[in-house]
Amino acid sequence: MTRINDTPPAWDDRTQLTTFLDYARDTARAKCEGVSPEHARTALLPGSPLMTMSGLINHLRWVEYYWFQVVFLGEEDEGPWTDEDPDREMRTAVDFPLPRLLGAYADQSARYRELVAGSPLDKRAQRPVRDGLHVDLRWILLHLTEETARHNGHLDILRELLDGTKGA
Repeated sequence: MTRINDTPPAWDDRTQLTTFLDYARDTARAKCEGVSPEHARTALLPGSPLMTMSGLINHLRWVEYYWFQVVFLGEEDEGPWTDEDPDREMRTAVDFPLPRLLGAYADQSARYRELVAGSPLDKRAQRPVRDGLHVDLRWILLHLTEETARHNGHLDILRELLDGTKGA
């Protein structure tokens, strides 16, 4: 697992950005180690019935898909969400074993690492974001690090409430 207190192999922007994103990804996966299949699908927050460990991992996977493939590369959006069901990736995650979701997330992360390694950080996305601006790859990496870290907090809380496991 990438550790945030490990000295990165270099100090350039790309290495620092990818090291922090990999750390956040690794942390999300570590928080799921040893969780039971039942607990992976259990929602505990009444106001967030879709927030399960499986749902959060699937959400992280599809968020990266959206930002890298749809926004950055300009591909068609083939994500699971719809206008009627915008959080479908979280709802349907309970239909799949958590190890399968974690494997898909890890495989996809490896492909995106290659994409990032071969693209300039200043390269603009093919599609604009909501305000019409075309963000660059650097912004996408920062955003995904923030998104993943935020959901790691949710995973922390769920895991402790589900089986008492703290940290990771």
